[in-house]
This record gives sequence, C-alpha cells and structure tokens, in this order.
Amino acid sequence: MTVIEVRNVSKKFRIPVERVDTVFERLLSLFSGGLRYREFWALRDVSFTVNEGEIFGIIGPNGGGKTTLLSIVAGILPPDSGEVRVKGKVVPILGLGIGFNPELSVRDNVIIYGTIMGLSRREIDRKFEDILGFAEIEEFSNAKLKTLSSGMRARIAFSTVINTEPDILIVDEVLTVGDVQFRKKCYRRLKEMNEEGVTILLVSHAPGMVKGFCDRVLLLNKRLIAIGDPGEVVRMYEKFNAKSPIK
Repeated sequence: MTVIEVRNVSKKFRIPVERVDTVFERLLSLFSGGLRYREFWALRDVSFTVNEGEIFGIIGPNGGGKTTLLSIVAGILPPDSGEVRVKGKVVPILGLGIGFNPELSVRDNVIIYGTIMGLSRREIDRKFEDILGFAEIEEFSNAKLKTLSSGMRARIAFSTVINTEPDILIVDEVLTVGDVQFRKKCYRRLKEMNEEGVTILLVSHAPGMVKGFCDRVLLLNKRLIAIGDPGEVVRMYEKFNAKSPIK
C-alpha cells in the first residue's frame, strides 16, 4: 500500500538580490522602490511514492532540495505546485531539539518536546524512564539542560521522538552527533521500528549507510535524477560526483 505520494511537486523561494546590512540601507531600499528579489527553485516537478513498511532514502548534493522535500512531505512547507498525499501519523525529525529551553530541567524539556511531538502527559510520564534510558542520561533528569553537551541534548530529542509511535518517521541528516556507538544504536532502533511496521523516509550524506539500510533510494538535485535499487543509485551519485559534482 502506498503511504506517501508526491506528485509533480515544485517549490520556489524569493531571495534578495542586494545585501542589506544596516538600518540606513534598509530605509534606502524602501525609498528606492524596495528590495529586488530573484526566484530560486528548490524543487522542480518531483514525483515518487513510498510504500508502507519501506525504508526510503534520499541522497543528493548540498542545496539539492532534500530538506525542502522532507519539509513538504511532513506538512511544514506547502508546495507551490503539485500535491502530496500521506496516510498515517507522521512524525518528522528535521531539527533535533527545536523547542528546547536550556534554562529548564531535562525532565521539563522532555515533557515540552514530547507534547510538541504529539504525546499526552500520561504517555510522557509512562515512557519517561525509557526515554532517558535510551539516551543514556538517567542521572541527569533533574539537571538544567544548559549543563549538557549538544550531543546529549540531541540524544534526548531523538529518544523522545522514537517513543511517539509514528506510522511514518521522517528523518533529516540528524544522526551525526554523539559517538559512533550511539549512532549505531540509533540506526538499530530505526531498523527495529521498521520491522514493527513503521515507514521511514530519510536523508543521508553517507552512501555506505544508504546502501545497507534502505530498500530504495532517490537521487535528488532539485529534480528527480534517479530512483530505485540503493546500490545502483549510490553508484550513479558517486560517478556524478567523481566526474562533475552535481550543482
């Protein structure tokens, strides 16, 4: 069954042509007719489907539209044209720790972040020990978040998200923090979630991981370049990069 359908999706942004650094320059631009903008197309006519229970990877160069595409699928950004249809509860991991308050305790931040991710207070209380246990920070539950490293904060955020019981998990390139062993632990947990029926849509800059982790892969550079077998698509990406980096 298809759970994600992206059909002819395009997205553009308006970028100022002139750089405005001061209040005076801002006022000058207003009196001279305002800032001039140019249109930047982040995505053009992208179409694909993701089946229930798939681990679907997206690779491509920086600036190729990967995060924009995930944001549209997650419902955070609207497309300028085309449509997206999603079936099931979607939980995006597009920026670990967005919504955290460094002045509050770890416990309070888990409650707030869990609520943002759609958990009830009862669910958070029931899963609190599991969240801290996976993040390996049980002894810091009452510490202020600002006393923890960025890696430890990311652990808390990731651990909270994976306890939300999604149907579809959308993962941007966020598993680059912390030590190697913890990253492996995160990928093992994602694999377990997939085996339990969760569909996973992820972006990665690690071709080796994509080949061994995903069922299918899409190569994106503002447009869909290729889609299919992970090994074949990754080889195409590496070949393009070796000859002439995709721009």
